[in-house]
Amino acid sequence: MSRPASLALYAAAMGAVSPLAPLVLKARVVRGKEDPARLAERSGRASHPRPQGRLIWLHGASVGEGLSLLPLIERLRGSAPDAALLVTSGTRTSAEMLGARLPPGAIHQYVPLDMPAAAGRFLSHWRPDLGVFVESELWPNLIAATKGSGARLALISARMSEASQRGWRRAPAAARAVLQAFDLILAKDEPARARFEALGGNVAGLWDAKLGAPPLSADEGELAALRAALAGRPVLLAASTHAGEEEIVLSAFARAADRSDALLIIAPRHPARGAEVMALAEAAGLAAARRGAGGDPGRARVYVADTLGELGLFFRLARVAFIGGSLVRGLGGHNPLEPARLSCATASGSYTEHWPVYDALRRENAVRTVTDIGELATLFSEALAERLGDLAGRGKDLAARLDADNAAVAPRLLALIAS
Repeated sequence: MSRPASLALYAAAMGAVSPLAPLVLKARVVRGKEDPARLAERSGRASHPRPQGRLIWLHGASVGEGLSLLPLIERLRGSAPDAALLVTSGTRTSAEMLGARLPPGAIHQYVPLDMPAAAGRFLSHWRPDLGVFVESELWPNLIAATKGSGARLALISARMSEASQRGWRRAPAAARAVLQAFDLILAKDEPARARFEALGGNVAGLWDAKLGAPPLSADEGELAALRAALAGRPVLLAASTHAGEEEIVLSAFARAADRSDALLIIAPRHPARGAEVMALAEAAGLAAARRGAGGDPGRARVYVADTLGELGLFFRLARVAFIGGSLVRGLGGHNPLEPARLSCATASGSYTEHWPVYDALRRENAVRTVTDIGELATLFSEALAERLGDLAGRGKDLAARLDADNAAVAPRLLALIAS
């Protein structure tokens, strides 16, 4: 990978500030952003021996990207059974989720900081034969070092926002060098293809890692226990919510809850916010319980689902699921296909720019869009009165078609990776 002056300057700057990295990481530990037991991994120091033979390294930044890799990991186990699999991510939540869901033998590590020394230590230990980055993780030093090590590189389900494109346009030589380090780029959609190609990337085709996934699983015992505890009460769900959204959801529920037995489940995107969300519910005058603290949903009006990996439970219980990250600017929405696959009526706010699939859902009237408390209250009221029509059915049908179309591309993806 040729190194333009802008990237050389960036590498020098990151090297110069690397002595401060331990202080920054320790400050993040205090804020709960880093795992103190595995802090060395962020400096490229492995906590697991490298397996013998070929090694495929897959990287997804956070929960959504990491989980989107799971179907590909299963396919790789079938098509390359002799290859060891290393999966990296950057957040504690993703590490916990992947730790519970990766198949036997796959190794999880935290991705190293984008500093030359950290990247060098990481690559010297793991020596990957292939690196697969998902979505939008473009770390120049790590990419350059991986390419320099002789490994092949793929960027799949690649996405880029307009703001990111504007940023890279200010350093066109750097953008071209980073993107041309990849032997394979598969864009998430046509707008992403256009942005990558405008910056000098060679896009081989389209593939969305978050399509073609199986329905979220649920523990049957837990599902039966929750149904028994709720004894037929109608359930409304707000999933993957962020700060600033729970207040809107709670106000809408208070307006809509004509039935005194209705239960609102709030599953915050970051489970560490569970106590905060519960305090908001109590401040709104609603009896609340936290799943993470062993609370009883049978005695609550609001149940805070502050646990990992259980959305499959709540989608199966709810009459409608509002998908968060979509009522406030800058978050871009979350996956609407997860509830749709489970025949759960789906709704969101209007800020869903990271998920172009919403356009298809809206065209087919397979999702409801709400923009304020009043519209969300109306949606909740209609769900409680069972007046949403076939919203759930349309969503499930469209999700099935999209998943099937995307799954047809998977063999080509594996062939391109194998090449």
